[in-house]
Amino acid sequence: MSHRCGVRQAQKEKTRRALLDAALRLLEDQSLSSLGLREVTRAVGVAPAAFYRHFRDLSDLGVALVEESLGSLHHMIGAILAGQDGDAERIDATVAAVAEHVRRYPAHIRFIARERHGGVRAVREAIAAELDRFADEVATDFCPRLSAEDWPPEDVRMLAELYVDHMVMTATAFLEAQAEHPGAAGASGASGAADVEDAVGPAGAADAAGAAGAEDERRVAATARKQLLLISLGRHHWRDG
Repeated sequence: MSHRCGVRQAQKEKTRRALLDAALRLLEDQSLSSLGLREVTRAVGVAPAAFYRHFRDLSDLGVALVEESLGSLHHMIGAILAGQDGDAERIDATVAAVAEHVRRYPAHIRFIARERHGGVRAVREAIAAELDRFADEVATDFCPRLSAEDWPPEDVRMLAELYVDHMVMTATAFLEAQAEHPGAAGASGASGAADVEDAVGPAGAADAAGAAGAEDERRVAATARKQLLLISLGRHHWRDG
């Protein structure tokens, strides 16, 4: 009996995972508000009724995607904040970690960037709540490093929100840099590399797209480091006046 229950639970988790993955793929080219439930279930190969065994509606699925998309980013940045000493080291580690996260999870970043101000209220609120929790974690990390006399709690929170907003902005910039050169990610024949491929052939197009994509990523990283350095310098001189 317990074995059968375990098999059913495993199948249920597999179907739920498939629904989330299918929705994420479909959301690469559209917003959640335009996505149809039957579109998702058709992509998975299950009946629409099966959807409701896992999610109340598409908003509920979207909230699950928010938790999945931002959850790993919480842990990653938390580890950076806890593990680095010195502003320069922390800035370099943060920018590098965000770039790597975007390379590994572009669909998650695209989803958050699009839905943060999108048309599904429950998803917008879930994103805002996750980012608020993220800011709480960053503020908690900052508190021992800042003078209580110069940094009242509301100012620490403001600083934390500034860092969180910058991380989201940087992740979106890295994503856009990748989108400009899809051949760099192995998308052979993609429209962004078509003109180059006509001129130099498939292998040359991939090399050219890869070089252009790498250069764009370097520019994004350099800008992000300068912006974080500016925030850091401002933090050190916040109460000078």
